[in-house]
Amino acid sequence: MNRRELLGLLSALTPLAAMASEARPEIAVTFDDPKTAQLAGLPWQQINERILATLARHRLQAMLFVCGMRVDSEAGRALVAAWDQAGHLIGNHSYSHWNIDDHPLEAFEADLIRNEPLIRSYRHFTRSFRFPFFKEGQTVQKRDGMRAFLAAHGYRIGRATVDASDWAISARLEKRVQADPGADLAGYRDFFLEHIWQRAQFYQGLAQQVLGKPVRHTVLLHHSPLNALFLDDLLAMLAARGWRLVDASHAYRDPLYERQPQCLPAGESLIWALAKQTGRFEGQLRYPGEDDVYENPRMDALKL
Repeated sequence: MNRRELLGLLSALTPLAAMASEARPEIAVTFDDPKTAQLAGLPWQQINERILATLARHRLQAMLFVCGMRVDSEAGRALVAAWDQAGHLIGNHSYSHWNIDDHPLEAFEADLIRNEPLIRSYRHFTRSFRFPFFKEGQTVQKRDGMRAFLAAHGYRIGRATVDASDWAISARLEKRVQADPGADLAGYRDFFLEHIWQRAQFYQGLAQQVLGKPVRHTVLLHHSPLNALFLDDLLAMLAARGWRLVDASHAYRDPLYERQPQCLPAGESLIWALAKQTGRFEGQLRYPGEDDVYENPRMDALKL
């Protein structure tokens, strides 16, 4: 093959390589509920440093949704400041972590505003609000009232497309370490990786059915010992299985996140809500979309 033929072949292959790259599912990571507590034998500083170090290794920008009551202290300010200094986005997760359906709308709105002074001075603060428990209201009055309130205050909803129950796995791990500080935690790691992979596959498949086009996914994780220990394994697994790890700011530029599903109950994964809205996926959609009740039997069987 001469030089001209080689250049022609490479030219033909370049668009194919670009198409293959574009076909890879994209996913960004977001975290809820940072807290200043020692969990699973790890001081909060170690939990924070390990998660941030993993994100730095993978050169990823995440988004941290801050619940005020958990960081309303000097230590809490130091925790959030470390994320801000590392370039991660800072969002609002309310002050008291209430379920919107358990409180009057006006009280829920006031609780969101109460959280602002704790986070608005950070350089990477963004007006993005994640509903506690991923619940956006069981009535039209609460769903649409809160959406109007957020729009009036310049907020968008900090949704995620891949919901999961990492918090439930971490709670089990924390209980095990409390009972046995030297316990082998490999089973929790393996269950965690399998769980997130299954949920990512489910929501990716649902997105393809509902939207018929690529989605910049966001996964909801928690600031926890589980992720301090095994986030690196999770990100490596996703990358090895063909998912492209992307920054949160890149993911949230997808116009998908401006959609406002017209379903009740409102909330859950954005993909879940868009599927629910169509009325065509009742056999595939459980409610709630994710909860420990789905994972506990398997963890019980595995003695986790």
